[in-house]
Amino acid sequence: MQKYLIAGLLVAGLVTPAFAAEFFVAQSASTHKCSVTAKKPDGKAMMLVGTDTYKSKPDAMKAMKGMSECKA
Repeated sequence: MQKYLIAGLLVAGLVTPAFAAEFFVAQSASTHKCSVTAKKPDGKAMMLVGTDTYKSKPDAMKAMKGMSECKA
């Protein structure tokens, strides 16, 4: 029984990082305003700004403030 419990915990520990959130800086195609989104922009209504992904929303917000496309 203990073997199965340990094996289950190991599997859960390996799978969990795959569900880690990614954040993107995106710019609206119509208004040209930048925002942070958890969903990758589609390239039509929202355009990806840069090529980086961010592990947290505050990291993405900080990066967005430094991007020339988002200064307006």
